[in-house]
Amino acid sequence: MNKTMSIGGATYDLFVRTSTDLIHECGEGKSIALPLGDKIKVEDVIETCGGGASNSSVGLSRLGCSACLCGVIGSDQWGEKLIENLKKEGVNTDCITIVDNEVSSFSIILSASGGERVILYTPGTNVHLHDSNFHKEEAKNVDWVYLNHIQEQNCVIQDDIVDVLADDNGPKFTWNPGGCQLDKGTDEPNNKRLLEHTDLLLVNATEAKKFTKTESKEDAMKALIGTGVSNVFITEGKEGTIASDGTNTFYCPCLSEIEVIDTTGAGDAFGTGITWALLNGLSLPEALKAGTINAASVVSKIGAQAGLITDIEMRKRLADTNLSVVEISN
Repeated sequence: MNKTMSIGGATYDLFVRTSTDLIHECGEGKSIALPLGDKIKVEDVIETCGGGASNSSVGLSRLGCSACLCGVIGSDQWGEKLIENLKKEGVNTDCITIVDNEVSSFSIILSASGGERVILYTPGTNVHLHDSNFHKEEAKNVDWVYLNHIQEQNCVIQDDIVDVLADDNGPKFTWNPGGCQLDKGTDEPNNKRLLEHTDLLLVNATEAKKFTKTESKEDAMKALIGTGVSNVFITEGKEGTIASDGTNTFYCPCLSEIEVIDTTGAGDAFGTGITWALLNGLSLPEALKAGTINAASVVSKIGAQAGLITDIEMRKRLADTNLSVVEISN
């Protein structure tokens, strides 16, 4: 059984489902408008567990991995529910630090139809992930490390992660960089070292251009491959995904005829599916399909984890799903 460690946040999510008439055009985009002083009836309230590392560890556990989470959770009611959920999902919680008298990360998600939503959140105890509570020795003993979005205060652990990955027998590595890392760019020393040891980099098109300071996703792809990353996946929502290993580049569309209920956690599900595929020796096109299938399942349900699929279901859907991955010129 493959052993994995997900590093990052765990968040308790409260979904508040609103009606579509609260969505209004706002400039070039849309917004959810809540008039001051109004009392607005909601359609539903749903409590779920989320957060990048929580989502990826649960996803990998369902896909048959021996998964653990390295992060920080409060001793409050939200933290208790997060721990309870992880244990129920078979995730090892030994590398989680519990902090007393502080609030766990918490989100209120205003959700409308078609997957449209606004997330209000506090990082809570997620900001306390530090080199002093990062389980470096345990990370050395897994097959794959998955670094999710982390807070700016957490970036001090990057040196320790590089040390783990640089070992001759070190684990493979998935990285989904967060805002502070993206803002600093690929040439920032810590980012540069981490990229050199990255087996799977996951970014959307906007993030890819910001990270590389380029104007197109094609130029961003070339720049990212040039950093030494083994496999780069750039997503663009409904437009699908491009992926490259530096030699071959592939395009995978989204699955059609999927009713999108909620897009929260879609990126984590996508990355989890790809990581599982590469762990199991599948090709880049098959990895693209696995990520797309997992993400499509997640967006068809409320919450980031309800739609995550199992190893058996993934293998069945890979065989049965008509999803055409095509090679494109570099």
